[in-house]
Amino acid sequence: MESSPEALAEKRKADKLRKQEEKAKKEQEKAARQAQREAAQTAKLSQVISAPELTTCDLHDHKWGNLFIQSNARTSRAWCRACDLVPQLKGEKLWIRGRLATSRKQGKTLCFVQLRQSMYTVQAVVSAKEGELVAFAAAIPRESVIDVYGEVSVPETPIASCTQQLVELQVEQLFCISRSTPELPLQLEDAARTDEELLADPELTRVNQDVRLNNRVIDLRTPANQAIFRLQSAVCELFRGFLSSQGFTEIHSPKLVGTASEGGADVFRVEYFGGAAYLAQSPQLYKQMALMADLDRVFEVGPVFRAENSYTHRHMTEFTGLDMEMTFLEHYSEVLDMLDRTFNAVFDGLNQRFRTELDIVRTQHPFEDLRYKCPCLRFTYSEAMALLRTHGPTKLAEELAAATDLALRAKLQERIDSVRVHADDEDIGTEDEKLLGSIVADKYEQDFYIIDKFPASVRPFYTMPDPLNPTFSNSYDIFIRGEEVTSGAQRIHDPDMLLKQAAAKDPPVDLTPIQAYVDSFKYGAFPHAGGGVGLERVVMLFLGLPNIRKTSLFPRDPKRLSP
Repeated sequence: MESSPEALAEKRKADKLRKQEEKAKKEQEKAARQAQREAAQTAKLSQVISAPELTTCDLHDHKWGNLFIQSNARTSRAWCRACDLVPQLKGEKLWIRGRLATSRKQGKTLCFVQLRQSMYTVQAVVSAKEGELVAFAAAIPRESVIDVYGEVSVPETPIASCTQQLVELQVEQLFCISRSTPELPLQLEDAARTDEELLADPELTRVNQDVRLNNRVIDLRTPANQAIFRLQSAVCELFRGFLSSQGFTEIHSPKLVGTASEGGADVFRVEYFGGAAYLAQSPQLYKQMALMADLDRVFEVGPVFRAENSYTHRHMTEFTGLDMEMTFLEHYSEVLDMLDRTFNAVFDGLNQRFRTELDIVRTQHPFEDLRYKCPCLRFTYSEAMALLRTHGPTKLAEELAAATDLALRAKLQERIDSVRVHADDEDIGTEDEKLLGSIVADKYEQDFYIIDKFPASVRPFYTMPDPLNPTFSNSYDIFIRGEEVTSGAQRIHDPDMLLKQAAAKDPPVDLTPIQAYVDSFKYGAFPHAGGGVGLERVVMLFLGLPNIRKTSLFPRDPKRLSP
């Protein structure tokens, strides 16, 4: 008797789970054997030589040893950074501090050490003429911090395994500053592998996300991660720099507030001197109040807290917001133009000034350059939904034709039916946002665009209604590669209209707890608009990364509060 499709699906699921468990067990056993070998090797090498314990006071009397930095004294050592080591320095002698990434001992006479400093690596050669220095260098565990003094030389053949391929150091002195434990929770070469490498060789160790995040300090040492967080810093720098050049003032709004400020339930409640306070969901209300205080253009870079019980690839409970708000003269499109120009300034700055970092990320996480222009593509919400209805079913039908799983086919057919009748005033979900992004990318060859005039029903109470059609509002989202990175709007600046809109919400929004916000518009108010940008999401999408946790230094989500 033939098995039912459901039974076959369950069997495939069980077989897949069994294979995953067997693979995980093999990887654990492999990692344990590797760690055991490394520990044994380190122990063996440690027996070779007993190193002197030094400080900066007696450093110059020794060629090698353990050097403990306790600020005993300052020396006249001339230091160099790994990224600055170039052939033009040939013959010069200098000091460099970094991590011992790898070491390879060849007999008793020679040891090759790869020194890593952030994203950059250089080879250092320890030769037999220095006697016990070779044995000492070979005994230092990986990831230890070392000081190396040597002469810059130019090898006959470029050293492919290092970023500084055209130079190497001939070591004369070497000191261990801080010794790493021999057993690392993960190996950096494993953490730095590409998906392509892992697919090509199933025997290679795959470091999953939880292992990475549980040992984040080590995971962050990979070249790609070093580059990612330098690019994150660059986004903040470029955002600040452009808005400052346009007359904006940076502000710092409170992160402890006395009420769930925007009327939502997704807030963190904290004890506050016997009472209650909340972590701010955004600086939104304070940005507006700052404009009413005659700071007519403001921005802020700061933490945002959302108690959303969400486990998606793009949500976290704490992230960094890049917020801006400004007054305008006649139409909120003036603010949209400013946001458009701000993003283009950030994108241009990344591409023009940070090519090294982008190339390093691309080495581990290949991605296509972001396609954008200024002014960027703009659609009304109704136009965007028309694109979705027109082209979405065809794209989904292509996926349906290739799908073999019955559950997936049923889901795709359901989506096709839903997309065909998606109303102009109906909210759009994450999957349909991505589908729309794919349509825009194919049709217009652009990855950055704005959707304007969102339905009023899906926007906060302080959003200005569309004067021509109150079903919609003067609000917008900005998208990168089909995912929203900015949400904004013209804000209501008339206190009576604000109260009316809050009362009309379902359920009504009680503005009594934020009366100071309402009152700020009673004393003469400027028309204004703005938006909030998610920093980690911008970096994730610019680099085409699959998960926002890759662009958060120490991510926070409903299941992770450590490290």
